Amino acid sequence: MFKKGLVVFLILLSLFMNSGCFVFATETKYPDYTQEFLGEDKYENINRKIYNFNLGLNKYLIRPIHILWASLIPQYGMDRIYSATQNIEYPIRLVSSLLQKDFETSKAETVRFFTNTILGLGGMFDPAKHIFKLEQSKENMEQALSGCKMKSGPYFVLPVLSFVNARGILGKILDTALNPGSYIATPVLAIIKAGLMLNKSSFMQPFISMLESTYADSYDIAKKMFGVETFIKCANLDRIDVVSNLFVDVKEDEFVKNDEQVKTANQVKVKKEEKLPNEEKIVKIEVSSEIIPDLLYGGANIDDVVTTDYTAEEFKLVPDIKLKGYNPQNPVVDSMRTSLFNIPDIDKSMWNELSIWNRSFAQRIKTSSVSLFEDREDYEFRYILNKKDNKKDLPLAIIYPSIGEGIGSSHSVMLAKLFYDAGYSVVIQGSHFQWEFVKSMPATYRPGLPIRDAENLRLVTNKIIDKLSEKYECDFSNKVFIGTSFGAMMSLFVASQESKNNTMGDVRYISICPPIELIYAMRQIDKNSEEWKNSPEDFKQKVAQTAAKVLRLFDVKDEVDTEINNLPFSEEEGKLITGFIMHQKLSDLVYTMEKSKERKSSEIYPRINDMGYEDYTKYYLLSADDDSCDDLSYETSLHSIASYLQNNDNYKIYHSMNDYLVNSHQLKKLKEYANDKLVLLDNGAHLGFLYRHEFIEDLKNTISLK
Repeated sequence: MFKKGLVVFLILLSLFMNSGCFVFATETKYPDYTQEFLGEDKYENINRKIYNFNLGLNKYLIRPIHILWASLIPQYGMDRIYSATQNIEYPIRLVSSLLQKDFETSKAETVRFFTNTILGLGGMFDPAKHIFKLEQSKENMEQALSGCKMKSGPYFVLPVLSFVNARGILGKILDTALNPGSYIATPVLAIIKAGLMLNKSSFMQPFISMLESTYADSYDIAKKMFGVETFIKCANLDRIDVVSNLFVDVKEDEFVKNDEQVKTANQVKVKKEEKLPNEEKIVKIEVSSEIIPDLLYGGANIDDVVTTDYTAEEFKLVPDIKLKGYNPQNPVVDSMRTSLFNIPDIDKSMWNELSIWNRSFAQRIKTSSVSLFEDREDYEFRYILNKKDNKKDLPLAIIYPSIGEGIGSSHSVMLAKLFYDAGYSVVIQGSHFQWEFVKSMPATYRPGLPIRDAENLRLVTNKIIDKLSEKYECDFSNKVFIGTSFGAMMSLFVASQESKNNTMGDVRYISICPPIELIYAMRQIDKNSEEWKNSPEDFKQKVAQTAAKVLRLFDVKDEVDTEINNLPFSEEEGKLITGFIMHQKLSDLVYTMEKSKERKSSEIYPRINDMGYEDYTKYYLLSADDDSCDDLSYETSLHSIASYLQNNDNYKIYHSMNDYLVNSHQLKKLKEYANDKLVLLDNGAHLGFLYRHEFIEDLKNTISLK
């Protein structure tokens, strides 16, 4: 599941690369990515129909065959067959590299072929990589045709083959002609050939499943990906070296403060007002979410910018957890280290994930659904029960993921494994700010207002708990809600509402990197998303190089046995990547809401390309009494639930001191509210510390049932 989750993350990053297509004539805030990489979708109507046909064909015919195959051949066998198939296709790579006058690649491929054929038992193993450090190239004949200055031509969606362009069709014909496997004629060898093709194509199934389950409009995403991948390969950008940039030496500054000193430094010296029993102290402050120039660079390290009225005695924020050897780059790139989050044995199995015999943790998580509103789609969730002798006292963890994440979120699966190993049953919900959640809500529902969203989340969670309790005749106790990012903020709003009207019994809440002022965080996200406007005319080439880095990072990551402490991205690349990811999530949401009005995609996407998070708020969330987004600043911030934070101790908040979605004054105010229930990390930015053992060990201690 981690590998699949990383694929999702990396594909999201690569999708951004289309945003690199700098369209100088565009009048929208975000460029038309498909137009730049592929040109006009002249045959969109028929292309969409064939694309949907291909999805149906895969679901009802091809995928079942792949499941059967993966259930007959263990993963090790599938890998060896795939390796042999790649070795057989050596002539394609040789001719392609020769036509491009890339003699270094043709030499390397020749050495690889003979080494692996002789020493690697026909290519089933790869001694050339381990002995001579020779990586296999990804050359094909379309790349050679591109090198010969042949234009790509229009693109189509063809049955079975899916996305192709005119040059690609000719390239596939030449690939087939150069593939020795194409000339297998005898019945026995023909069966072997069919097995090789079946095995090779089965490796695409996780990707296809991800497309269908992750995106509201998988057709739009698929064609973007096709355009980006084709550009990268034809420009030979897929050879970029990233390994040498993954590790740097870090000289640790001596951390002289002991635990007592840290506690004292972080203690907020605020004299609490006396109050009568059961009477809460009501706190309300003015909130300003104005973006301050260059604030993005420092996160909480900016101490000279005041965005809120701060009445408590000034104090300096000091980390409670220090991440040794972290090597901070910049807050945005540091946040991208969420892709490194991994828990051992998530996918451990001798069988492929398609196999019916695969019983890895990720595959044992079940999917179910609950009906919320009449005439609306059922809401799906995932769960795994921890077997206990006493069904009347089952600990339960509920996971609220980051904004736009569905129930297949890789982070959710990692967190589920942590809780499961600690003795909990686990329920994984999707983000409420996500297209699937919207489909289950009333047609007029528009997510983004925390108070209203929390009410809906409580409704959904209670229905899920009731369904599982009835189905398995069990009683869940010792509940823990854990959320990340926007899900973290919502867990605290749910906690606040539950403190006034308890419907779930005894619950603890864990919040990881919640935005403190949502309007402020929203504007920071928009600032990232619009970064492409500041780039020069070679922007397309630059972002294509970034995409290549992402894909290469995926290729080599599993082979690295040392902890990565440096990502091969500049701050500019980091801003553009994360900005696009966030805009894609907004795109899926808006597409779903507007599609329900039976609008055509050609009418929806121009609006999406001109919409950031602040525009979304203005268009969908402002009431008649609101003049601007600033009118929502207080009710969409943690300041609005300060009374709960000050008067309860059933929660814990983890935050980084250089999270770019908050600033130091917001963190200081949160420290005033939460006191020692706020745990600060010295690095990691926004969720970029999830993979670190210091955080994981502290979280394990927090959720321990002992």
